[in-house]
Amino acid sequence: MSRLSGVSRQTLTEGVKELKNTNAEPMKQGRSRRPGGGRRPIRETQPGILEALSEPVGTHPKGDPAYLLLWTSKRFRNPETGLLGAGFAVCHCVAGEMLRKLGYGLQADKKALMAAPFEHINGEAKKAAAKGSPVISIDAKKKKNTGSFKNNGKTDQPHKTPIEELDYDFPVKEPGKAAPFGVYDIFKNRGFVNAGLSAGTATFAVESVRKWWWYAEGVNNCGGSNIIMITADCGGSSGYRNRLWKWELQIFADEISKDIQVNHYPPGTSKRNKIEHRLFASVTRNWQGIPLVGAAVIVNLIGSTKTEKGLSVRCVLDEDTYETGTEISDEQLKSINILINDFHGEWNYTVRPNNLRCVNFI
Repeated sequence: MSRLSGVSRQTLTEGVKELKNTNAEPMKQGRSRRPGGGRRPIRETQPGILEALSEPVGTHPKGDPAYLLLWTSKRFRNPETGLLGAGFAVCHCVAGEMLRKLGYGLQADKKALMAAPFEHINGEAKKAAAKGSPVISIDAKKKKNTGSFKNNGKTDQPHKTPIEELDYDFPVKEPGKAAPFGVYDIFKNRGFVNAGLSAGTATFAVESVRKWWWYAEGVNNCGGSNIIMITADCGGSSGYRNRLWKWELQIFADEISKDIQVNHYPPGTSKRNKIEHRLFASVTRNWQGIPLVGAAVIVNLIGSTKTEKGLSVRCVLDEDTYETGTEISDEQLKSINILINDFHGEWNYTVRPNNLRCVNFI
C-alpha cells in the first residue's frame, strides 16, 4: 500500500490505529490536521512585527484617512527591507499578507501627493512626543444654526413622535450661529471644543488654544514642556498666510513663555488633519438628528461625546465677541519672533516668546 499510494508506512500505520480507535474524535471535513496543528503564525513567533511594519507604511498613506480601507504606494519589498533591518526574519510575500491584515492594498493613483510633507509632520510629532511635549491638531468645525433647525441624521424617539423642526433653514438673528473650534490631543486621544457664538477669526482660534491650555489638558499635564506642537490646515482662521494668526500666537507664546511650533498640512489635504476623523466625526455622530436649539444643548452634546477607543471631550461656551477685519501691519509682522523651518518654511515655523529672540526670516 505504501508503494502504491506513495504514503509512508508510518503514516499508514497511524491511520489504521485511528480507524480502529472508536473513541477517537472525528476529524472535521476538509482538515488535514487536528485543531491547533501546524506552524505558529508569524505574529506569535516574532512579536511586534505588525507594529514594526505599520510604522514605515503609515507615513505613505493614500486615500481618505477617515476610512479603514487604505492603500499604499510602498512596494512589498520596501517593507521587507525595513523589517529585515529591524531584526525580523520575513520575506516580501509575508510582508504583503501582513499589509493586507493592516487594511492596506495596492492601488494606482492618477495623481500622487508628495509624501515628504507628511513624513516631516510625522517626524516632528514623534520628536515632540518623545520629549513629553503636547501635540495637538486644531480646526474649526462648520458653523451650525442654533434653533429648531434640521440636523441631519436620525435618533431614537417614541414611535410616530418625530422631533418637530422649522420648515426652512433661514438663519435667525437670535440665537444665531455656533462656531465650534476644536483642539485634539493626538497622543492622549482627548478633545477640547470652544463653542463660540461670534465670528470665527484668528483671534478666536488662538483663544481656543489658550482655553485648552488653561482649562483642559495643557498646563496640568504639559506644564513642564518647553514647546507646544500644533498641526493645522493650510487655510482658514489658522492658515499659514493669516497675519493675525501669527500675531495672536506671539501674544500667547509671551503669555505662557513657551515655543509654539506650527506645522500646516499642504493645500488640499485638510482631511488628513487628525481632528477631522478622530474628534469632529464622533461629535457629528453624537448630535445627529437632534436640533441644536441653544448653546447649552451644543455644549452638552459635544461634551458627552465618547468612543470605544477612549475618546473624551470637554466643551466650553465662549460668549465673547470677535471683531472681523483686523489688519496686521508690516511693522507688526516684522516684530513677530518667528523661526522658519528649513523644510517648507511657509508651512512649518515656530513662534517664540519675545524674551527668546531669534533671527527673523519673514
